[in-house]
Amino acid sequence: MSEEIIIANITKVLAQVSTAAQKHGRPADAVRVMAVSKTQPVEAVRAAARAGMRDFGENYLQEAVAKIEACADLSLRWHFIGPIQSNKTRPLATHFDWVHSVEREKILRRLSDHRDPDREPLNVCLQVNISGEASKSGARPEDIPALAAHASALPGLRLRGLMAIPAPSNDFDEQRAVADEVARLYRQLQREHATVDTLSLGMSADLEAAIAAGSTMVRIGTAIFGPRLARSPG
Repeated sequence: MSEEIIIANITKVLAQVSTAAQKHGRPADAVRVMAVSKTQPVEAVRAAARAGMRDFGENYLQEAVAKIEACADLSLRWHFIGPIQSNKTRPLATHFDWVHSVEREKILRRLSDHRDPDREPLNVCLQVNISGEASKSGARPEDIPALAAHASALPGLRLRGLMAIPAPSNDFDEQRAVADEVARLYRQLQREHATVDTLSLGMSADLEAAIAAGSTMVRIGTAIFGPRLARSPG
């Protein structure tokens, strides 16, 4: 995809986010856009960065590390949003600024252990499986408070909030009901942990419902970069 199209797409997405925020009584700048760049080439990331994007989300570790290194001259924030295997916690803690998809205490502990103590703590969001889907990653809602307490006690981490990927729905009211459930859990974490300030919720199809419920970060891929490309394993 050409740089001109990527820039036009970003302009459109930012306008949609701003319109949704204002429609639901929130400041226009209340929601940050993460550009989900998985499977996209370095050139696409650089084009999006030139258009003002600073937050980039990746699902595949090997591919992501190569992009992070290739874009080291840019002031970007890199977010890991894919499933986490124990043997990948060291490179995650080394290369990323944020990890959104933590669902187990073991992963939290390993991420903290591998984070360089001379660096800022790794920002983490806990992933909740709000729809109870067997095929989805994420902790059960009732397990989130204990997981959050564990995260807050680890020196290499900074607990920032909650992430969810609700079951797909084309109905706004259904989307909003689920988003509200996630937002209630998020507000509970905010009351209990002073560092919590991020609700990572909403993608292209449910962006407005997520923003209406209180999302502070939406994850947008195809609407910015076009269809996913074939990738190498990693």
